[in-house]
Amino acid sequence: MLIQSLVAEAFATNCYVVAPESGSECVVIDPGIGVVPGLDEILQRFRLRPVAVMMTHGHLDHTFSVTPVCGARDIPAYIHAGDRELLADPIKGIGPQLGAMFAGRLEWTEPDDVAELPDSGAITVAGMEFTVDHAPGHTPGSVLFRLPGDDDAEAYCLSGDVLFAGSIGRTDLPGGDMTAMQASLRDKILPLADETVVLPGHGGRTTIGRERGTNPFLQQLGNGGHMKAPTRGL
Repeated sequence: MLIQSLVAEAFATNCYVVAPESGSECVVIDPGIGVVPGLDEILQRFRLRPVAVMMTHGHLDHTFSVTPVCGARDIPAYIHAGDRELLADPIKGIGPQLGAMFAGRLEWTEPDDVAELPDSGAITVAGMEFTVDHAPGHTPGSVLFRLPGDDDAEAYCLSGDVLFAGSIGRTDLPGGDMTAMQASLRDKILPLADETVVLPGHGGRTTIGRERGTNPFLQQLGNGGHMKAPTRGL
C-alpha cells in the first residue's frame, strides 16, 4: 500500500493520498488549505489517478480544497451525513469568532457530487476496502477510516481530529460534544490493536499502543476520571 502525506498551509492539517501502489487509482483524504500544488506533485510523481475525495469530518481546514480537487477530475466527495451541512456552509462548524478570520476572503462552492459515508461498515474505493467508523465528538459527523495491512490486520487508522499523538480533538466548537467524544474513544479507538498505525489529522503518526500507554486523555478515560477538554487547532 502507498500512503503519502502533505501538510496544509494553514492549521497544519494533514492531507493523505492512499493507493494500492504506484501507477494506480487513489483516494485523497482531507484536502486542506493550499494543498493543491503539493497534491499535484505527489500525483505526478507516483502516477496516481484520484477517483474520490474522502473527508474525516467537515471542518474547513480539512475540506477547503475539496471542490477544486473534485472538480478538476469530475470525482465524488465522501462525507458523513452528520457533517453534510458543513459542505454548504463551512462557517457553521467553526463559529463566528474563528469564522471572522475568513471574513470577505472565503469563496466557497460545494462539490457537484457528494456521497454520504455509512455509520459503520466497509466501502471499496480505488480497489481498497476502507472500514468506516462513525466517531462523533469533535463534530457530529467525524469518522475514522481503517485499512488492513499486508498481513490482513487492521494496520492503519486515519483518525482525523478524533485522536492525535498525545492528545484528542477539541469539543468546544459548534457541534462538539465531550460525552460523545469519550464514547468514541472508548468504543472505537481503545478496542483497536496496539500495532495499529494512527495517521492523524494534525501532527505526526503514532500507534494505538503508544497512545494507550502515554496519551493523558486516554488514560483519564481508562481511569474513569473527568476528561479535560483540549483546544488544539480546529
